Amino acid sequence: MGKAVGNQQALWLPSRLGFSEFKGRFAKRRDPSGCLKRPRAIVSPAHVKSGCRNPPDAYCPFSPVIGRRSAASRGSSRIEEACDIYARAANMFKMAKNWSAAGNAFCQAAQLHLQLQSKHDAATNFVDAGNAFKKADPQEAINCLIRAIEIYTDMGRFTIAAKHHISIAEIYETELVDIEKAIAHYEQAADYYKGEESNSSANKCLLKVATYAAQLEQYQKAVEIYEQVGTSAMDSPLLKYSAKEYFFKAALCHFCIDMLNAKLAVQKYEEMFPAFTDSRECKLVKKLLDAHEEQNIDAYTDAVKEYDSISRLDQWLTTMLLRIKKTIQGEEDLR
Repeated sequence: MGKAVGNQQALWLPSRLGFSEFKGRFAKRRDPSGCLKRPRAIVSPAHVKSGCRNPPDAYCPFSPVIGRRSAASRGSSRIEEACDIYARAANMFKMAKNWSAAGNAFCQAAQLHLQLQSKHDAATNFVDAGNAFKKADPQEAINCLIRAIEIYTDMGRFTIAAKHHISIAEIYETELVDIEKAIAHYEQAADYYKGEESNSSANKCLLKVATYAAQLEQYQKAVEIYEQVGTSAMDSPLLKYSAKEYFFKAALCHFCIDMLNAKLAVQKYEEMFPAFTDSRECKLVKKLLDAHEEQNIDAYTDAVKEYDSISRLDQWLTTMLLRIKKTIQGEEDLR
């Protein structure tokens, strides 16, 4: 019996009490058999009914308080473990170049992180899923990035949200070829950047909007953006040189609307930014205005060729100049 009692004492002996101190403290709590009586104040009915042999002051899953807490803790631990498993599986799918499976695994991990209220981890996994889906399902990639954006905006992380709006815009540009939706996402990104005082990043997004707006013949919208960005640039010592480019593009957009609008716009830009007058861009616009007024297709073509021989025309400028040329009688192909 002594040995049995000793074992029983050792099982539920509080770790901070020495055996002699424990024996002295509970010496009076013996039943007729000589065994120590366990304190009953902390024994729950569920503990007694369960037949649990654990001492009442140790961990017991039947304890009305400890049991609930431990169950929640075990549940969270299992979800965290599942998140890790999904993430590892996703990375293995990436190594195997199974992009759809990788994206789905990252989505599952993100959903579990949301259950754990780990918003940042959930958003990160949605972004990872979007990057995987880009190579297999562009529309699903957009859906995942939108979920990430919703989480980041809810957290107040607008700069990161803007970055992912740009990613979505680029998917619409290159994969789905939906320029209207690309414009919408670039505009949203610009708004978020402005709100965070990231004006340089906002202007980059706005210039993309202006480029596509002009291609869609939304010239007035493009003009407003080019003038806004040009005015901002001419006040900066580092960006002053690029202002002439924005005013040049604004003038061409005016030209596509009406020749008189273009003349008035050039005069305004020269007053606002005197350095524009001596630029090759301003001189080209003036030559084009003269050729258009005279309906001289050869003079128009020669002016464009002269400019192109020094500064190579990109696709956007070529498109705009061709549109202007079509308004001159007897048009020819622009070279």
